[in-house]
Amino acid sequence: MAAAMNRSLTCLIPALLLGACSTTPGAYPSLAKRPIERVSGTLEAPPPPPPPAPVDPAVLRSLDSLLERVREADSRFRAAEPGVRRQVLAASGAAMASEAWSVATVALSGLQAVRSEALVALAEIDSIYAVGRIEGEPAAEAKATREAAMAIVLEQDRVIADLQGRLAN
Repeated sequence: MAAAMNRSLTCLIPALLLGACSTTPGAYPSLAKRPIERVSGTLEAPPPPPPPAPVDPAVLRSLDSLLERVREADSRFRAAEPGVRRQVLAASGAAMASEAWSVATVALSGLQAVRSEALVALAEIDSIYAVGRIEGEPAAEAKATREAAMAIVLEQDRVIADLQGRLAN
């Protein structure tokens, strides 16, 4: 009998709970927009940003001077490259620390020293570019100068890597 009573209570409890969820017909909340959901007010477009400040002429002169230093170093690099290439090719296959290998290594070091002049100027250009970016100044001119100098230095790096590879074999 207790089991039958438990079964009837088990069936009765959900029915009572579902009855508590019902409401009177027509008392459902409206789906219309509430006043808080209505758009009101206006939004004005923000003012246009101010035009970029002109670049300091002294900075422009400095960038031009530094790029010219990179180009001058590249001219010296290009002038020295054929002689260094001949010495490296002559030492190709020679034993390490032999006379030909030593002469080629010294010549290659001289070529790297010429490249370092371009690297110093590139580092100064990088510094000007970084300062401009940090201070919020226009950096387009510095970026263009940096990219031009970087292209020259990367080509010099390629030549030196090729010569080092030939000397190592």
